[in-house]
Amino acid sequence: MPFQLSPGVIFTETDLTLIVPTVATTGGGMVGAFQWGPARQATLVESERELVEKFGVPAYDATYSRYWFTASNFFKYGNNLQIVREIDTEEDKTASVGGAITNIYNDETYLANFAAHTADGPFCAKYPGELGNSIKVYVLDHIGTTSPTDTVASDDYYDLIDNFDGIPGTSPWAENITGSTEIYDELHILVVDEGGAFTGVAGTVLEKFSYLSKARNAQAQDGTPNYYVDAINNRSAYIRWLDHPDSGSDWGTDLSASSGAFDILSDGDAGPSLGAITGYAFTGGATGGITDGTTTVLEGDVATAYSTYFENAEDIDISLLIAGPLSAANANLVIEVAEARKDCVAFVSPTPVSGDYSTFDLQDAIDYRNVLDSSSYGVMDSGYKLQYDNYNDRYIYTPLCADIAGCCVRTDLNQDPWFSPAGFNRGQIRNVVRLPYNPTKTDRDELYKKGINPVVSFTGEGTVLYGDKTLLARPSAFDRINVRRLFIVLEKAIAKASKYLLFEFNDEFTRAQFKQLVEPYLREVQGRRGIQDFRVVCDETNNTPQVIDSNGFVGDIYIKPNRSINFIQLNFIATPTGVSFDEIGA
Repeated sequence: MPFQLSPGVIFTETDLTLIVPTVATTGGGMVGAFQWGPARQATLVESERELVEKFGVPAYDATYSRYWFTASNFFKYGNNLQIVREIDTEEDKTASVGGAITNIYNDETYLANFAAHTADGPFCAKYPGELGNSIKVYVLDHIGTTSPTDTVASDDYYDLIDNFDGIPGTSPWAENITGSTEIYDELHILVVDEGGAFTGVAGTVLEKFSYLSKARNAQAQDGTPNYYVDAINNRSAYIRWLDHPDSGSDWGTDLSASSGAFDILSDGDAGPSLGAITGYAFTGGATGGITDGTTTVLEGDVATAYSTYFENAEDIDISLLIAGPLSAANANLVIEVAEARKDCVAFVSPTPVSGDYSTFDLQDAIDYRNVLDSSSYGVMDSGYKLQYDNYNDRYIYTPLCADIAGCCVRTDLNQDPWFSPAGFNRGQIRNVVRLPYNPTKTDRDELYKKGINPVVSFTGEGTVLYGDKTLLARPSAFDRINVRRLFIVLEKAIAKASKYLLFEFNDEFTRAQFKQLVEPYLREVQGRRGIQDFRVVCDETNNTPQVIDSNGFVGDIYIKPNRSINFIQLNFIATPTGVSFDEIGA
């Protein structure tokens, strides 16, 4: 107890309730080429609906679509995927009123480089890509004391104003501050899919923003900010603000009791100006990297991006890395990330050498496997599936790696990570029209010897993951998916709990605390069929004076993992009528 200088009563608390925490095992990560969406950052997506909202619908281009459906297929099993959109930084450009912009990748790069006034205004597409060229923005201001400048302008103005419930004028907030009804701080903004690239129908209204204010300190009637710049940047899924219109010299200033009326759009503004209405067409958006339906010069960037965005386990928590339609050399880079993290598994699918997925065969799979490194942190399946693309009304070949990762998610949710994700109970593959390569029993034998997990369609029983090997070449318990994932869970959970022993004394009390921490957790895993037996050693035999003097601490945890059944032998024995089964069994 602490020393006291005078009489008194003190009390202390000792927390011996430290436990091994539950760790996430169902989070996935992937890098892909998409036509739209935030680029060069990890974005959490939880459903196909959110995938569409953030990254658009799949393009007709097959390469883009394969990345898109890789992500989409994962959502048939799980709801936690970190997606990185990689772009060609030389070729991918953001569409704007002033032309191409090369370095607005996401919110971070926008805030760092473009949040202040620029010469590229007044608006730009929210993300890089040629899709942005389809956007047109209409700004509707107060008409003023006269009608729009001509009959055409008048017709257009009133056609567009029908999208709103009135003409913009002076907001109640501005009138309350100034006492004037002629401040004209309000405006409407209409975002239109002029080219039809987003919706398939030219002229479709994508977004509309009503009764925004030109005043920087503006408030809506409910007290929330109503400045048009912030409203666009915070709420629009399609555009960003870059600068005020030419005639808006006082736009963006604070409104006070002594302020006068704001400038109203005039015929001098950029774009086809019609007096109180100005339409801003976007140009300069470009997408580089994809050269045709089967080849991509962007693929190397996609592969190396896995290291950039996913290698640091402290930055982002995932357990499943999905490679998508990558070549073997680039898939190796994804497996290397999993090896470096040691808390996740990479899932890869072979691609055909010829580029023709309809003729994919055994040799394509083996040739792909021969390029890959030996690793217990890598899992390879036998190819692709044909599925229906309901966005483009066609059929498309997509890699199975997201489905195999999805089988692991299903296993986590219904059992535990240490169960095998394969077989008829947990290995059913969804959304399969057919397999371009459906391995025969002879082919399955060849694939399994190489550590390739066959995906097989059985008549009347669906399409099934029919193997649970990792890519580890040498015989070991870690050549099975369930064993590798078991140890990932144990290592991750126990390491996370053990960090609270850092900077404590290496003495009998701390060593006993470590055992009391780990042993109940392992008993629970054992009770849930994860391990057969275990032993925890943490005493003076492994914490020697030398270990203690070097400020170290050692805990040895011995595990006997459970093994999945891969081979079943059923022996049927015919016996004479008079034979006792008890005698035969003995």
